[in-house]
Formats: sequence, C-alpha cells, structure tokens
Amino acid sequence: MKIIILGAAAGGGLPQWNCGCDNCDAARAGRIPALTQSSVAVSANGQDWAILNASPDIRMQLAATPALHPTGPRRMPLRSVLVTNGDIDHVAGLLTLRESQPFDLFATSAIHEALAANPMLSALRTDLVPRRTVSLGQTVELAPGLTATLFAVPGKVPLYQEGEVVETGLVGETTVGVELQAGGRRALYIPGCATIPEWLKIRISGADLLMFDGTLWADDEMIRMGLGQKTGRRMGHMPVSETMTGLADTPIARRIFVHMNNSNPLSDPSSPQTAQAEARGWQIGRDGMEITL
Repeated sequence: MKIIILGAAAGGGLPQWNCGCDNCDAARAGRIPALTQSSVAVSANGQDWAILNASPDIRMQLAATPALHPTGPRRMPLRSVLVTNGDIDHVAGLLTLRESQPFDLFATSAIHEALAANPMLSALRTDLVPRRTVSLGQTVELAPGLTATLFAVPGKVPLYQEGEVVETGLVGETTVGVELQAGGRRALYIPGCATIPEWLKIRISGADLLMFDGTLWADDEMIRMGLGQKTGRRMGHMPVSETMTGLADTPIARRIFVHMNNSNPLSDPSSPQTAQAEARGWQIGRDGMEITL
C-alpha cells in the first residue's frame, strides 16, 4: 500500500489567510513548512489512486504530486474520492474536480444527503461521477487491489448543519473512519474524532498505520490564543495530549498525526510539543509525506 499525505492541516491551512498567529507568520516567512488542508491519496499498485477527502486545496495538491498527474488529455490515475464527513475542508475540493473527469464518489448516505442539498455540487455530473453509498461496516473497492471499510467514530454534524444544540459525541454516519487494506496491510485514517472509547481502541489495535486527528494540542488553545471561542471538543476534536495517553498501550506499528490546526504547536517541527509527541512514538504529518506499507 502506498500513501501520500496531500495536505496535513485542518480547515484554513497554514498559514490561514486571516491569521497572524506565530505559526502562520512563521509559515509565511518560510521559517516552518506551510501546510495545505487535509487530504490523503492511497494506492495498492502506485498507478491507480483513491483520494480521501477533497480539500479546498486539491488543485495545488494534485499539481504538487507527480503520481497523480494526468497521463494524457483528460486522463487521470484518479479512480475514486471518499469523504469522511461533510465538513467544508473535506468536500469543497469536489467543486474543483468538476472538469468532466470520471471517478467514483464514495460516502455514507448521511454525507451524500448533505452534499446533495448543495445545488452547486450538481456541477459534478452524476453520469461521470456516480455517487456510491457505503454503509457502515461495508467493504468497497476504491481502486484496483485497494479496499476500504467505513466505521463510525464520535463526532458531530458539519458546521453548516448545526442547530441550537450540538451533540459533539455523535456516533453514526456523519463522521467516519476508514480502514484501508491492500497487499495484506491495514491502515486507518481518522482525521476527526471527539473521543476514543474502548471499542475504537480495539478497532485500531494491530494496525500497520494509524493516521489520526491532530487538530489541537490542548482543548482550549484557540481560546487562549484569541483565535476563536470554541474548545476542541466543541468542534468535535479531542486534544492531541489526551490522544497520546489514550492510545499509549494500543499496539500500532506506525502512528501519524494529521489535520493539524494552524494554532497547534505540532505545526512547528522545532517546538517542544513536537519533540514530546515524537518521543512518544508519533510522527507529525507533513504535505508530501510518502508512506509505503
């Protein structure tokens, strides 16, 4: 199995267009690497690819990834796109992929319903991009030799679907993880997760690779930095510091944080928090990182 992290940042990327925090300023100045928004490409053979989550930065991500370049006029090695929730930073890139390019679009029925409610996405022609509905627990083939099984993880509905009361530990079709299998290897992709219950640890146990939600280092970091009014848990993301403790005893061959917010000190390769995470066996996802299992 071949995996390329196309984008390792959470919504807004790094630097975020309207943010002058230390990390964003450092990324603009080139002192730390810039990061595009969350997306991953996966292949079993290095020729046929699936993309997990179509970020708003998908155009530049494709351009920066030779393995995903066109192989002829209107011909791409892209076979499918799978989205793990309806969040804007995971689906807005679908509008970029409207250029008469055939591929399968996989999602749960709840996510497909959220997408269908947006008339702009009708530009993604259904005769070229068939909507494939995937049930929880169902295994589908994303590309030759590459299968995916979706499973629920605690989360919440997308921001644009929130009402007066928001359930942040919702377990259902709105936020899912992906279990990927190819060539006898197993990788899990969970870019959004509010808690790690025991049943999720069991699901993760023994994986060759875990790519997990690394949105915030501390639950209240955006409030403390004056960047927002919500905690990480309110946004449906558990803090990295608790993730490391919660999964400390779970056997995983390789573990990588993805989906880092611009406020997260893990965005800075030289931060003490990055050193602490690495000392506990975690890698920090970076744009262009390639993994072979």
